[in-house]
Formats: sequence, structure tokens, C-alpha cells
Amino acid sequence: MNAIECQVHLLEPLTPNVHKVLLKPEKSIDFLPGQYLNFVMSDEDKRPFSIASAPGDEFIELQIGAFGADSYPMQVIERLNASDRVTVEMPLGNAQLRTDSERPLLLLAGGTGFSYIKSMFEYLAAQGSNRPVIVYWGLREPEACYELEKTRETIAKLSNASFIPVVENPTPEWQGKTGLVHQVVMQDIVSFEPYDIYLAGRFDMVGRIRQDFVEQGALLEHMYADAFAFI
Repeated sequence: MNAIECQVHLLEPLTPNVHKVLLKPEKSIDFLPGQYLNFVMSDEDKRPFSIASAPGDEFIELQIGAFGADSYPMQVIERLNASDRVTVEMPLGNAQLRTDSERPLLLLAGGTGFSYIKSMFEYLAAQGSNRPVIVYWGLREPEACYELEKTRETIAKLSNASFIPVVENPTPEWQGKTGLVHQVVMQDIVSFEPYDIYLAGRFDMVGRIRQDFVEQGALLEHMYADAFAFI
């Protein structure tokens, strides 16, 4: 793990509650798709965020969901607004993409957990991977979606991949799948036994998915999530 000084290159809203951050590190830093960093507020206050960009990109991308004027993530947004340069510590995490595996991939995220799987499918697209990949993204309402077309274009670069956004509370205009994302996945996939499965979202959500997927054939040794270290 390294402490890296970064220039704040971009801070812009993706939705009213989600902010896109691009940081330019002062030196190149190696990490694996699916790892995270600590945003350093002080020596005693370091806040974890998934890295949304793929290894080798010019910028380190974060997608920060901030709800509430003085919330934990909003304080980070305020620091970014007030500073030209910030410090991060990286790489962190053991739930990174297993690049030596050839098993089919199931990438599932809720909300801004999308950052975690975005790093993976962008890496796979850049590598020209032939692995089968299914990407599910669960959101509460259509207004919470962002960069859908960009995501579709990236995943379309893969030879055997699909992208399925799922909205829990749809509007009449929503034309995609609806419901709880992991329940939709369980309807779509008969058995999870063949898959390497990567999960990101609220800890309670990830815990429930792990239990339900194992009951439908998933192998614990082929399931990965940062949340598993805490639940």
C-alpha cells in the first residue's frame, strides 16, 4: 500500500446524489481491478472507496454516493471541492478480479457498488477477454441510473457479455427488468455453480445474496466481496 498525492482533475454530479471524481496521481501506481483505496482526510481518518477505473488508466476514478449535508461521503466531496490536491492510500482489498481464472463471470452490484464491478469489466474489455461475463446493476429507481449508454458500449466490446440494469421501483417509462436485483438474477440463472461471482453493495444485501446464491449452487470459494471480511 502506498500514499499517493493526486491532483483533483474532475468533480461532477452523475445524479443529484452521486458524484464522479477523477484524480491524477503524481506517479503511476499498480492495482488490480476490484481493489479499493483510502481517501485520507487525516492521519486518523481514512475513508474507503472502490476504484471505478481500470488499471492503466490515466486517472483514478471514484463514484461517491453522498446523501445528507454532513454525511460521511459528503465530507469527502466538500474536501474535494476545497482542494486542488488530495492524498489516497492504495491498493487495498482482497476481492479483486481473479485474472488467472477462465470461469464465466457474474458481476453484481447495487447502487454505487457499481464502481467495484466497473473496474473489472473495463479491464476485461481493454484486454479483449473472451470470458463469458454477465453484469447486473440494481438501483432503487430509474433516476438513480447513470452512464447507462457508456456502460453498454463498453460491455459490447466483449465478445460474450451482457448488461442488465434492474430497477426496484420503476416508473411507467422504464422498459428494463424490475425488482430486487439478486432475485432477478436467480430467475435468470438456474445454477450458480459454474460462475466466479463478484458482489458489491450494502453489507446486509451482500450477506443475503451470498446465502441465497449458495442455496442455488454457488461455491463459496468462487464468491468475492469486500463485505465478506466484515459479515
